[in-house]
Amino acid sequence: MWTFPERLLGRYVALEPLSLAHLPDFLAGFDPEVFRFLRRAPKEPEEAALREHLEALLREPGRVNWALRPTPALRAPSSGLTLVGRISVIAPDPQNRQLEIGTMIFKPFWGTPANKEAKYLLLRHAFEVLGAERVQFKVDRRNERSQRALESLGAVREGVLRRNRLLSDGTFRDDVVYSLLREEWPGVKDRLEARLYGGPGGG
Repeated sequence: MWTFPERLLGRYVALEPLSLAHLPDFLAGFDPEVFRFLRRAPKEPEEAALREHLEALLREPGRVNWALRPTPALRAPSSGLTLVGRISVIAPDPQNRQLEIGTMIFKPFWGTPANKEAKYLLLRHAFEVLGAERVQFKVDRRNERSQRALESLGAVREGVLRRNRLLSDGTFRDDVVYSLLREEWPGVKDRLEARLYGGPGGG
């Protein structure tokens, strides 16, 4: 049985359990471009739609969700937001030693260390605590920005799952699959720590 910490603290972000109490933060950070490629994508900053979005995340079997809080070290544009976004572990599979990570970052925090560090913290837990063999990521084929971010992280592009997910507007999404394997993690970890902290072990 795999377990995940309720909270994780990095230099730039702090992970805390996602709940409906974060609904005001999601309303404050709403931007259509942020939600555009998500499977359950609210179209407007309406409380009912965003509540439904959060409830769907929270009730998905096996899924573990965290909200991302900025720490004082995170230099972000003065947006007034008190939440960076959220990160999730999707369908953890201890038998086959694999899991999937998905993130959503509010637009004012794009280009900051927040996304990389949040992934780093969960990747470190997956490979070094849980003993995972594989961590994967799936990205909408149209979302080139997120694809470049995963490639910058060091993830390996494996291919495209065509018409893999039905979206809320009735269209289908093609997913690009990326992954990291256990033997690739030490090199990825060193590069991430150098980018985030200026050297290994600074987290």
